[in-house]
Amino acid sequence: MRKIIIEKAKKRLIEKQRAEIVERKGIGHPDFICDSVCETGSRALSQYYLKNFKAVLHHNIDKGLLVAGKSKPRFGGGKVLEPIKVIIAGRATAKLENKKIPVSKILLNAAKKEMSKFRYLKPQHYKLMVDVKEGAANLKQVFEKIVANDSSFGVGFAPLSKTEKLCLNICNFLNSPQFLKKFPCVGEDVKVMVLRNKDKMKVISAIAFVDKFISGMKDYIENKEKIKDIILRKFEVDSIDINALDNVKGDESRVYLTVTGLSAEHGDDGNTGRGNKPSGLITPCREVSLEACAGKNINHPGKLYQVLAQIIADKIAKINDVKEVTVKLMSEIGKPLDQPQVVSINLIADNFKEVRKEAREVADRVFDNIKNVQKGIIKGKYNLF
Repeated sequence: MRKIIIEKAKKRLIEKQRAEIVERKGIGHPDFICDSVCETGSRALSQYYLKNFKAVLHHNIDKGLLVAGKSKPRFGGGKVLEPIKVIIAGRATAKLENKKIPVSKILLNAAKKEMSKFRYLKPQHYKLMVDVKEGAANLKQVFEKIVANDSSFGVGFAPLSKTEKLCLNICNFLNSPQFLKKFPCVGEDVKVMVLRNKDKMKVISAIAFVDKFISGMKDYIENKEKIKDIILRKFEVDSIDINALDNVKGDESRVYLTVTGLSAEHGDDGNTGRGNKPSGLITPCREVSLEACAGKNINHPGKLYQVLAQIIADKIAKINDVKEVTVKLMSEIGKPLDQPQVVSINLIADNFKEVRKEAREVADRVFDNIKNVQKGIIKGKYNLF
């Protein structure tokens, strides 16, 4: 029997709190890039292991670093002076049964494919480096037993508040193919923060503009105002600031102008794990884990338990009378992954006694399905950031 503890939450609903802060980093943000290259690398490596050895071997490719390049944007088109550096580091099984595994090649190919998604980023604009070593022997043995290969925890919550949905939807809208087609002058590097003060919503957004599509300062200002107007009309927003540091009385160096649509081209570095959580958001008003999901193997609870916690929370939130739920899972290294040290569920529900029984059944069903969840992670089925 699993150690499932279900309690009434002793806090106010997030919607009832006076102030709420939410953030999302878009797909071109340096931290998001680090997450994406590490995670696609882990998935590619896992798929290779499965194809050749019928099992996912031990690896953790969760130490990504982006070192910004140098550029000189100009209205009408500038240039990149020094390339962005993306470094992927960690541990991975590189040999089994006397068969060598091309770990670096697999990771490089996966990273190149991921970087090719950015419309204005050319191969000469970045350099990829892989520094991955063999993992510790005892961790390999633990991995073979299909048990937790670390003592860690995962946290999930549901449902998203109105503020959280707003932040997620605005950022995804700015990153959407439809919006980018309409505004080719906008790059993929965006960030959205939302502050709710009582029922007032204030949005603060950073949007990288692409220099070759902007003829001058007047054009820059007009495009920014058009985007503001669209967001104010499309979403329930009271005010919005875009690129608040802009000084439109100066030259192009005083506004957020880029060559590639990415701030990483000049001065903005990135790290794996500093971006969005499995909710897709950064939520300081919620309980969360600071563990980086991206790049970890499917037996690492810092990854798996965050996915499981979010799945459990999402399912419980759909039960009638549930207002809000937080799920926390904890592992112990060497113990079976489907037998966590604790499943802690905090509920706000109108009919707590009835909901508690159903919530316990939900948690058990999700853990009974753990192998399918792991397969889903490898296929990219679940949102990790």
